Parts: sequence; structure tokens; C-alpha cells
Amino acid sequence: MKAANTNNSEKLSRDELLEQRKELLASIKYASFIQEAILPDSKYLNKILNEYFILYLPRDIVSGDFYFCTKIENFIIAAAGDCTGHGVPGALMSIMGASFLNEIISGKGPWKASRILNLLRERVMKALHQTGKYEENKDAIDMALCIFNEDTGELQYSGANNPLYHIRDKKLTEIKADKMPVGINAIDEESFSNHTIRLISDDMIYIFSDGYADQFGGEFGKKFKYTPLKEMLIKISDHELHIQKEILKDKFYSWKDKEEQVDDILIFGIKFL
Repeated sequence: MKAANTNNSEKLSRDELLEQRKELLASIKYASFIQEAILPDSKYLNKILNEYFILYLPRDIVSGDFYFCTKIENFIIAAAGDCTGHGVPGALMSIMGASFLNEIISGKGPWKASRILNLLRERVMKALHQTGKYEENKDAIDMALCIFNEDTGELQYSGANNPLYHIRDKKLTEIKADKMPVGINAIDEESFSNHTIRLISDDMIYIFSDGYADQFGGEFGKKFKYTPLKEMLIKISDHELHIQKEILKDKFYSWKDKEEQVDDILIFGIKFL
């Protein structure tokens, strides 16, 4: 009789755990709808961008990576953000980051990429109560942010750890980021650098997180790395953008094969002209 009671108790415990897991999964799936709602939708992006693609593959339903794009006056502001962590903690950071960007851009210019990152860092540090003490929360955002001036064809870029790739006539130029995040840093906070490029028709711009390059796979289970990513982007840069996305996606899954996805994936490809 005692054994029967023990079995019933174990079964009840398993059923309770399964129910809790089911409820938790449903909650995270609902959170993904909220996160998607803060991201710019395709209808809006189709109105403000000439051509683009977004490869966005969260690791755990919700994502620590996020993309941002908006138009104000004659400026198009686009960003790819990569928050500390992934899953629910990363998603909370991404929602905060996107909300702060909207708040900053709803104010007055001048529209300078480095200024936006500086203001974003101030808000992130204030929200997370970061003052530089050892025991503090060290969460932050890596980001590539660019501003395109439709009147002049000039593109500004500022980066927190994440670079920008510019491809023209199958030649890739990497504009390097500052080696500091949007958030608390090991060194004293300095202003982010501001870079400018004069774009011409058919130039390709890529901003991204580190998830694609850091994915393990292939014959020896090693990271994909940035050099093969650059080579692939050069090779496909003259393809239509929806085809570029499919090639990148197919390559990712063939490389990963049976390996676990290690991080969120984000590549934002834009042809402004």
C-alpha cells in the first residue's frame, strides 16, 4: 500500500512539473509576441527602405538580439543590437534598448550616430544603476547603428563592439567598432566614434550580431568565424536581397547541422540606394 502511495505521489509530482513547464513555455511564447511587436514590421520597413533583408533566428523563442529602423525627416536610422545573454534576460534588455532608442529619436537632433549611442549608454547605465562598482550588474548592449541622409547620400556609422560591412563592386570594407559596449565598461566611458561613408547606387551595408560567426559546426565542430562570413557576403552581395537571406539561412543550418544553436542570430542587410 505504501509503495502504491509513493508511485501515485511521484506521478502527481511529474504531472505538476509538466504542467508548470507547459505554463512557462506558453508564457515565454506570449512574451515573444510582445517582443515582436516592438520590432519594426515589414510593412513599415518596405515603406522607408529601398531594399533590405533581416535574418533573425532567436535561440530560445525570445531573443537578446534586436533590430531597429525608423525614418525621421530625411534621415533613416537603422541598428542591430546584441544584448547580454539570450532567452528571457536578453529579451528584457532588448525591449529596454529598443524603447530607449525610440525615446532618444523622438527628441530633437542633431542626428549623429555617435550621439545616439552616447545617449543610449547614459539611459542603460541609469536604468541598471551602473556606477562602476565591482559587484554591480554588468549587462550591456553591443550595437552597430547607422544613419542615412537621403538628401546627401551620406551614411554615418557608430559601433559598440559590432562593426559595419560595406560592399561595393565585390569589395568589402570593414568599419570597426569602438571596443566598448553600450553600458558599463572596464575603462572610463569615452564618446563613441562617428564614421561617414558616401554611398552610391547598389552599395550593400550589413550590420549584425556575433551569433552567426560564433556558431559551432562543420566537419570539426568549430566556430564559423568572420573571415568565411565576409567571403560569403562578398560572393552573394550582387544577388537580390531575399535570395541573400535564404543563402545565409541555408548555410547557417547546414553548418550547424546537429550542433545546438549557441546564440541568437541577426544579420540586417540594407541597400539604401
